[in-house]
Amino acid sequence: MAGTDSSASSRQSSSNSLAKDLELPVEQGCLSIVVLGASGDLAKKKTFPALYHLFEQGFIQSGDVHIFGYARSNLSDEGLRERIRGYLKGASEEHLSEFLRLIKYVSGSYDSGEGFDKLNKEISEYEMSNNSGSSRRLFYLALPPSVYPSVCKMIRTYCMNPTSRTGWTRVIVEKPFGKDLDSAEELSSQLGELFEEDQLYRIDHYLGKELVQNLLVLRFANRLFLPLWNRDNVDNIQIVFREDFGTDGRGGYFDQYGIIRDIIQNHLLQVFCLVAMEKPVSLKPEHIRDEKVKVLQSVNPIKDEEVVLGQYQGYKDDPTVPDDSNTPTFASIVLRVHNERWEGVPFILKAGKALNSRKAEIRVQFKDVPGDIFRCKKQGRNEFVIRLQPSEAMYMKLTVKKPGLEMATEQSELDLSYGMRYQNVTIPEAYERLILDTIRGDQQHFVRRDELKAAWQIFTPLLHDIDAGKLKTVPYQPGSRGPKEADELSEKVGYMQTHGYIWIPPTLA
Repeated sequence: MAGTDSSASSRQSSSNSLAKDLELPVEQGCLSIVVLGASGDLAKKKTFPALYHLFEQGFIQSGDVHIFGYARSNLSDEGLRERIRGYLKGASEEHLSEFLRLIKYVSGSYDSGEGFDKLNKEISEYEMSNNSGSSRRLFYLALPPSVYPSVCKMIRTYCMNPTSRTGWTRVIVEKPFGKDLDSAEELSSQLGELFEEDQLYRIDHYLGKELVQNLLVLRFANRLFLPLWNRDNVDNIQIVFREDFGTDGRGGYFDQYGIIRDIIQNHLLQVFCLVAMEKPVSLKPEHIRDEKVKVLQSVNPIKDEEVVLGQYQGYKDDPTVPDDSNTPTFASIVLRVHNERWEGVPFILKAGKALNSRKAEIRVQFKDVPGDIFRCKKQGRNEFVIRLQPSEAMYMKLTVKKPGLEMATEQSELDLSYGMRYQNVTIPEAYERLILDTIRGDQQHFVRRDELKAAWQIFTPLLHDIDAGKLKTVPYQPGSRGPKEADELSEKVGYMQTHGYIWIPPTLA
């Protein structure tokens, strides 16, 4: 049984230890997880599979949890379960059947009380049968942001945990959190009138990725990096997201947002915060989020000449995309941090679709060696590369002596590839981590309201200029590196590309 095996008890012990370290309360008892938008793609592909894997590993247990799906679709309990089963191929039938029995479906609209009143009665009935005296209610909004205010109002009116029971109500909301500063602030105000900040969990799944979560440990638990991680040693830092496919039928939706709103303003900026922030006082969520806000507030206004926008040829062939669309499918943007650590170091945030590879990585490029007696500058600089996906890895590019009788140098690497080092370890999906964090009440990996505001303050002027047509996209070929102007911008601000060296992920063969 998933809820009683030895791995479950060991993970529970680990969870308790972590909660103690972070001063989080260790909670037991009745847990109701409500997935709103249960019939949609996000819920079926991400939310329910994440819940299943948490159940399979014993983090949520059958005696303590019940899962409710809510949507407008006319479905039965069994109908929803069969939909979910289709996205859990390869799962243990014993565990899967037990998990699916925990799921109940409630049909209703998102803006009327009748459906939410029915949902509350179902939750309350489960809580009464559980007999634990507690009421922990987690609402996951797998919905478009346009319905957040009405749904949250319904939750507040009909579905809060009863005051007669111990426990809490928490709400997970998905990005995008607005389209610019004003819309984000309006949404924050609407939700803030209904819930306290410690009840709101603004999810950015990049913060749940293994290598992103490793950044704080890497930076602040290793003496090696402490004296190097600053403007005296670092020449430039790139944070890159590349996809080798286009909008794939989502052109109409994507055209409303573009690559900056979709990827850079949230995912890459969150990575930027963890790379650039100062050491927090402790691992308490608020101390970490305080430092993220500080570094965001230290970012200078973006200069037009340090921005390259691109749109891949064929993007406007999608009939849902306007013929005159100026929406970027590629962007390279230089951020500059005005503080003692990073003054003068360019942070190049780059993201694009329909490129020649699929990857997300951080590249910390160090300065040239002064007094280079080996005359090996042309071979490239030291770079510390953190591959976020796929083939998770960290490697340091070094200049070494080439084996042989001659004193010749070449570039090689010190390599920590997770597939080799952790062969028997399954790396959890980001949504698993973040849902578990929400159950634990750990907001470290979620976006705080003032952090969201600071992020939009950086990008809103640029986005308004793009929307007004003041900055134009340049075309690039699908399957290429993107616009040549982006490489020229990186070179202009100091990035030196290594020629003749390619990192090859190691294999077991």
